[in-house]
Amino acid sequence: MKLHHLRPAEGAGKDAKRVGRGRAGVRGKTAGRGTKGTGARKNVPAHFEGGQMPLARRIPKLKGFQNPNRVDYAPVNVEVLAKYFDDEVTPEALYAHGLIHKGKKVKILARGELEKALTVKAHAFSQAAKAKVEAAGGRAEIIT
Repeated sequence: MKLHHLRPAEGAGKDAKRVGRGRAGVRGKTAGRGTKGTGARKNVPAHFEGGQMPLARRIPKLKGFQNPNRVDYAPVNVEVLAKYFDDEVTPEALYAHGLIHKGKKVKILARGELEKALTVKAHAFSQAAKAKVEAAGGRAEIIT
């Protein structure tokens, strides 16, 4: 058997519509395109929207690049920890005090001073913040 011997199964293939073959048939004369107008002629591009502003021109063109792997942290400074906490700091405790939004990852930053020995549990620390927490006698634990 060769490629040119292949045929669709009996009854599976449909014959093409033969349009514009005389006035007696259903698709005769104007061939189903109506009378006059752009749609009756053959010069309408497929993407033409009838004079309305085309889709490609009406959607905003956003510049730049959005990194899909970006990790968004809620920043919390050391001075805030000194103000609100006495022993252990967790993301749940920060949320309870209204310092972060629920479910956000927390990064501790180094602005301000810290004299208390705190156990700070966060998703990330700046190097200076980690040094300040440990210099005050506390522990900086990273949550994975």
